[in-house]
Amino acid sequence: MEFINPKTDYAFKKIFGSAQSKDILISFLNALVYDNTPTIADLEILNPNLPPRVEGLKDTYLDVKAKLNDGTLVIIEMQVLNVQSFGKRVLFNAAKTYAFQLKKSEGYRMLKPVIALTLTDFEMFPDREAFLARFVYREKNDGTAYPENEIELVFIELPKFTKDLDQLQTLTDKWIYFIKSARSLTEIPATMEDDPELHHAFEIANQTNLTPEEREDLDRQEMFIHDQQGAVNLGIEQGRVQGLAQGLEQGLEQGLEEGRVEGQQAAQCEIAQKLLNQLDDAAISATTGLSLAEVQQLRDAQAD
Repeated sequence: MEFINPKTDYAFKKIFGSAQSKDILISFLNALVYDNTPTIADLEILNPNLPPRVEGLKDTYLDVKAKLNDGTLVIIEMQVLNVQSFGKRVLFNAAKTYAFQLKKSEGYRMLKPVIALTLTDFEMFPDREAFLARFVYREKNDGTAYPENEIELVFIELPKFTKDLDQLQTLTDKWIYFIKSARSLTEIPATMEDDPELHHAFEIANQTNLTPEEREDLDRQEMFIHDQQGAVNLGIEQGRVQGLAQGLEQGLEQGLEEGRVEGQQAAQCEIAQKLLNQLDDAAISATTGLSLAEVQQLRDAQAD
């Protein structure tokens, strides 16, 4: 068996956001957002794209959008490349989803919570070790929760998840492993075979179920991602080489300057030593540029 890469936009939407994916998405969200508890009883998969209602406002493009049975809106995005201002984009999408729930004449009481679940194939928070992070509104000094704490940002940093197949314990572990590793597997792992939603996800991800057109679209997207990653890596390498060259140049200049200073000091000391028996300390200092203390040190050394 060969599986499509869930980290690409096309594959992610096909596995988690298609009409046949409701059971998969419920299991996925219960695991990643609700800590493996069966909180979601039902949901509706919605059109993930939010066109602007205000002239000049940007469009919002998401991978998956769902409305839970309690009205909570969940927006889900899989991001492979660490683009500029990505954190701002996540916040913008969440705030726009929250604000655009209301129609004219509807009161604020009609607003429902929004959860933005973002999976990244790079480290968003390099100073944290945990692969899962949750952000909500809190009082800055004592951490008191805001009374209407209705926007939550949840991040899953895939590079920080390092468990092997035989180390998977929770449903959260299994879903993240699926996202990271399905592309490299040739069969459904035995530890996931008994979970109906995971098994269903593998069935959708099976490349044999794709049409030739779908395979071509998927190949193009993976090629684009690889090209972009290559461009980023090339930029980093060029920056590293340029920085190394600048560092070597600065180091050479610094070394030459230090050598010049040391040579000058040596010459001053040599001249001062020749004058020790002819001039007093003040005159030697004025002649050579050495301080009185340095002249005295030379005189003491001669006396020894």
